[in-house]
Amino acid sequence: MVSGLEDRPTERTGGRWRVTRREALAAVGGAALASSVGASKTATDRDDAPVRVRVYPGDVPLQARLRYGLDELRRDWPTPLRDALSAIDAAFEQVLAYAGEHDRLESLEISVERGDPIRFPPSETPLSTDAVLPSLEGLLDRFRGRLQKRDALTGRACHVLLCWSPLNYRIGYGGTLSPNSVTGAAADGDGGDEQAGGDAQTVANVGATEVWDSRAVTRNMAIHETIHTFLSNAIVESIGEAYCDHELGTAVRTDAETLEVSPIATAYAGPDRIGGGTRFHGTGCCDRSRFVRHDGTDGIENWTYTTELSDATCEGVTRFLERRFEP
Repeated sequence: MVSGLEDRPTERTGGRWRVTRREALAAVGGAALASSVGASKTATDRDDAPVRVRVYPGDVPLQARLRYGLDELRRDWPTPLRDALSAIDAAFEQVLAYAGEHDRLESLEISVERGDPIRFPPSETPLSTDAVLPSLEGLLDRFRGRLQKRDALTGRACHVLLCWSPLNYRIGYGGTLSPNSVTGAAADGDGGDEQAGGDAQTVANVGATEVWDSRAVTRNMAIHETIHTFLSNAIVESIGEAYCDHELGTAVRTDAETLEVSPIATAYAGPDRIGGGTRFHGTGCCDRSRFVRHDGTDGIENWTYTTELSDATCEGVTRFLERRFEP
């Protein structure tokens, strides 16, 4: 599990949303989840190197930090970002627990890590509309540029930026874009992907979920955007002929008026309207009849969110890891 949650100093210098059908809006058993804390490590392409999920805190304005107490004014990891990191860590524990129960992924190590803060000083941002209201593409490009400067790209990593942009509709709840939307080099026979492989980058807009929704949605969307980078087209289609990643999620009635939504279905399980579950609904694929389980929205007044992954999601990520990373 992620450990050592004391903050590192701020550096002193200065979605899966694919462009195809997956666009979207705005250890237990045979493997152990290894976690480490610290600065980015030198890139490596060893076959036995761990698969890394590195999570980076973006800049959170002081007025936003005050929502969580005076102690948060001096931290690079205010409470919502710490909770998002913990949720991502727990999600991969679930995947490895699932794999262990089926005697799979016994030789694979996954490392969920804290990355150093990501900052984009105004002096490094060209004067344009994108400087005032960055697009998802623009933000991901800057993020990758910063990772390249840090020599943080390993070919076996997913890099997650936790940003705070509650008013930026161009980013929405977050996402990722081809050609850096899937983690790791493509394996033979894994057709249908738009990229050759390498490190993936994704953004989770913690500011949007915190301001417009809830901490439960923050946790789920952090997991959601990260898990997208561990689900290729071919893998998703191999699980019940699913059309898109979101169909691997669940929306389960816990009583007559309450629907509980799992991470990969978050922002997609409700009706396509403002306030349909999450405040804003995803704009990608959303055929609720194709979900591995969806109990319907008629009469639903209460929306709850569980960080527990569906078995279909765990199976998809397990297959992906087997194909991409196991010797």
